[in-house]
Amino acid sequence: MQTKRAISLVTCFILLLSSGLHAKSVSAAHSKSKSHSLKSKKVKKGAWKRKGQQQIANDRTREIQAALINANFLDGKPSGVMDARTKDALSRYQKANGWQSKVVPDSRALIKLGLGPDNSNLLNPTTAAVSSAKPIEGANSGSQQ
Repeated sequence: MQTKRAISLVTCFILLLSSGLHAKSVSAAHSKSKSHSLKSKKVKKGAWKRKGQQQIANDRTREIQAALINANFLDGKPSGVMDARTKDALSRYQKANGWQSKVVPDSRALIKLGLGPDNSNLLNPTTAAVSSAKPIEGANSGSQQ
């Protein structure tokens, strides 16, 4: 009788001991997955910054500089490098037109400088439904006569 009792006590003790170890391993695995998910969120958080255009190409910068020189906002020859001098000229040009001057180049500034989208591939470029910086010649200004 005592042997059966001893065996039951040992069995209970083993069961209690094994359930405690299992709870610890589950809790450790849970905390590992939690820290792993936090790390992956940190990586994903900054990923959007690397998408899109990172800098203006040298040939496009050269076009912008040439247009700014023609508009008398920049002196010298186009170098193709978006330097502080070019950014300052763009900022002054945008400010002179009443636009924001913190982000350069502004799309409105490029369009006004004649560097907007190329519509030459359109069948009817003069009547196409695209926004244009220049009004169509002969178009009515909206006033009724």
